[in-house]
Amino acid sequence: MPRIKRGVTTRQKHKRLLDQAKGYRGRRKNTIRIARQAVEKAGQYAYRDRKAKKRSFRALWIQRINAAVRAEGLTYSQFMHGVKLAGIELDRKVMADLAMHEEAAFKAIIAQAKSALPA
Repeated sequence: MPRIKRGVTTRQKHKRLLDQAKGYRGRRKNTIRIARQAVEKAGQYAYRDRKAKKRSFRALWIQRINAAVRAEGLTYSQFMHGVKLAGIELDRKVMADLAMHEEAAFKAIIAQAKSALPA
């Protein structure tokens, strides 16, 4: 059985790894062992932060809605309760966008939510 020389595949793997490490500082960009560690850690950060990004955007939307609603004399929790009672099925992303760019439409939603709240 002939022996298999793996130089080509190893070089391809190393090249792919160094391409992923492009732009890193120091030996992280050109030394295989260190670049592999850096690329793995970068992947872990990217995976973690894709989840964190969703949380931080939701928090931003809630802050924007809260600011717009407080100008009309409600709190965020009262407003969301009124929205649920009124049967308005808009998510926070859309409501925050309305609060920022379509003030008249958002004020109409606030009025509906206020009227749905028990006195």
